[in-house]
Amino acid sequence: MKIPDEAVYLGYLVASIPVGFLFRHLSPPVKQGAALLLGLSVTVATCNIHALHSLVTVIGTWIIIKSSWRHAPALSLSWTFVYLLFFRLVDWFGLPKPTPFANAIQLILTLKLVSLANEVKSFHVEKKQEVSSFSKSPVIGGLSQEPSVYDILSYSYCYLGLMTGPFFRFQTYMDWLKQPSPLSLPGWTPCLQRLKLVPVYGALFLAVNAFFPLNYVRMEEFLDHNFFFRFFYMVAVFFVFRMRFYAAWCGAEAGLISAGLGCYPEKALSKPGGGPTISYSPDPSAEENYDFRTIQNIDCYNTDFCVKVRHGMRYWNMTVQWWLHHYIYPNAPFRAYTLRAGWTMFISAYWHGLHPGYYLSFLTIPLCIAAESSMEAAVRSRLGPGGQKAFDWVHWFLKMRAYDYMCMGFVLLDASGTIAYWTSIYFVIHVVAVCCIVGGKVLKGGKREQKVEKEKPAEKTD
Repeated sequence: MKIPDEAVYLGYLVASIPVGFLFRHLSPPVKQGAALLLGLSVTVATCNIHALHSLVTVIGTWIIIKSSWRHAPALSLSWTFVYLLFFRLVDWFGLPKPTPFANAIQLILTLKLVSLANEVKSFHVEKKQEVSSFSKSPVIGGLSQEPSVYDILSYSYCYLGLMTGPFFRFQTYMDWLKQPSPLSLPGWTPCLQRLKLVPVYGALFLAVNAFFPLNYVRMEEFLDHNFFFRFFYMVAVFFVFRMRFYAAWCGAEAGLISAGLGCYPEKALSKPGGGPTISYSPDPSAEENYDFRTIQNIDCYNTDFCVKVRHGMRYWNMTVQWWLHHYIYPNAPFRAYTLRAGWTMFISAYWHGLHPGYYLSFLTIPLCIAAESSMEAAVRSRLGPGGQKAFDWVHWFLKMRAYDYMCMGFVLLDASGTIAYWTSIYFVIHVVAVCCIVGGKVLKGGKREQKVEKEKPAEKTD
């Protein structure tokens, strides 16, 4: 009997927590080898022959880094993303379709290898600057040496976050291996803190999903319901979607916390995905406070209650957002913020997969960002404190409905299903967004004309 994929993921997440505490007792070389062996075992057990896809990607990136570190960031991005295309279309070449686990590993691996290439380039650039200036590099969290092929394999197949994330940089991985006293670092308290709401998220996911199954949207009888029922259905679907990922990502974070990966002093001001942002040196005479911000992948409260669409992205899949912000957004072929955001969302959609629903959803985000920016400039800026508070509540409500709306493309996947659902609610979010953009421009135009009238000098009279 085939074990359900969800059960495999759950088993992996649950097992990673006690295993993580055991890893705190290991020396750096043993820890590195054991994490690699365990990760390879999980990869082969869940992917079988498809594990070769990840191995080819790793070896290809290693060759790129060794051949041309200067161009490694661009070449590694091209290599891993082109391989993603081949990976998703292997059945066109008569090869067996990869398992969902192989897809999950390939996604995380793509992030890791592109980041690694950038880290190696930064290492060489800073090393050359040190030689020329005779001073130590000010870069925070940079590599101390170029990684060997064994280091790259160990990082790529480390069992922590292998299938579920969160993403972490190579330097974060090396800091974990070299922790001077991992047993003294916080473990049980932050781990339990991260897990305390997981049963609630899991129970809500099962309960609401039972009453609002996604497949019902595809049935003809769904269209027999009134507009308000059809509109509310997307609210329930996105709620189920959030509860599922809240439970999974909090569980995944707990696995890394138990092993001590991503643990830094609070004074390092770590960023999710990136790690420390300022230099720090442990003070043996003082008691340090530590956090696991580096591997935080979800901020459940702010995801639900932040006001803006653009902020909602910041708190969801946070380590991947850091990756997109540092490696994709700065290199976008546009200067305008909305177009850069659109390019970044397009790359994010491609990373997720080739399903049209991803692109329909992700490329709606820039439209929503443009709409909220337009209304903030034209309306919110004119209001007093009370009016701004009321505006923010309306803004929050529309932000949540926008994400409900976009979630339907993400879960329905195909273009026909997504467009059919959006048609059933009259493309309401697209319409509202366009109206906000147009209305904002009209109001700003009127405001500008009034300003010109006030500034116009009075005509002279004889």
